Amino acid sequence: MKTVESIEVIIAAIEELTPLIKRFTLRKVGGGSLPPFSGGSHVTVVMRGGERTFRNPYSLLSSPRNLDSYEIAVRRDAQGRGGSLFMHHIVTVGTRLEISHPINLFPLSKLARKQILIAGGVGITPILAMVDDLSAGAISWELHYCIRGPDHAYFGTWLSERYGDRVRLYDTSIGQRIDFAALAGWQPLGTHLYVCGPQSMIVDALESGRVAGWPESHLHAEQFAPPPVGEAFDVHLAGSGKIVQVSAEQSLLEALEAAGIEAPYLCRSGACGRCELNVLELDGELLHNDHWLTEEDRLSGTKIMPCVSRAKCRRLVLDW
Repeated sequence: MKTVESIEVIIAAIEELTPLIKRFTLRKVGGGSLPPFSGGSHVTVVMRGGERTFRNPYSLLSSPRNLDSYEIAVRRDAQGRGGSLFMHHIVTVGTRLEISHPINLFPLSKLARKQILIAGGVGITPILAMVDDLSAGAISWELHYCIRGPDHAYFGTWLSERYGDRVRLYDTSIGQRIDFAALAGWQPLGTHLYVCGPQSMIVDALESGRVAGWPESHLHAEQFAPPPVGEAFDVHLAGSGKIVQVSAEQSLLEALEAAGIEAPYLCRSGACGRCELNVLELDGELLHNDHWLTEEDRLSGTKIMPCVSRAKCRRLVLDW
């Protein structure tokens, strides 16, 4: 059943951009404009595949000035849980899907004196709409983008042709790397840094900013990571008395949804804190994979982010 907050869309076009990435154009069923968004926004795409429903967040890469359609890019992950494979192998032009309204947890600062954008691989997707926003204004900006080689250079080539020397490409297949320390060390006061890509890139970029003395409020990261697989376990909901089984390939949040429980969420990647739940009992250990909880929260064993974290146990009791 479609939720009140969802939007029904139809796939209007599919393009293979690289050996791993496809771009999907989404239009509103029945026509009309889609909701407005800003650079850095994402939508959650609902994919119903028989007995399994996937809900994956994807950044909006199209121009925020064009609301006739949205564009998302999906990287195929053969080792993943199935959402990207569903988009690559099941979805065709004309397929109808549901999406959430746009949410922006990675917005541009309006007070920045300069904007430094850093991306790796498919992490360029939220950056594309941010660049579109910046290109219409007067704030100084530059983009540093790492690619895996010529076969994966579609977005880099397009950006370079459009924005010239504001875009700097690094081909890691021939050993090119971003010098994060140098980049962070020679920027004017008031500069903000944004990074999206592999976890190692995010860690290095943010740490270089901290070492160079940047305020934490000037360092921004987008981290979309699928929840890992693990061992199956049972979740007991103290408030309702319901028992929900979490399979090896399901996230805790997905299992709750499959049981008809409307659990809150925004990012589905452990970054926003919206889905945080309290743990009452546990006969094993919590496996935290989020970017929200403090180390104190994790050590307490009393909190969990069900979108990406799970438990290694037989029985987990939640305050729900």
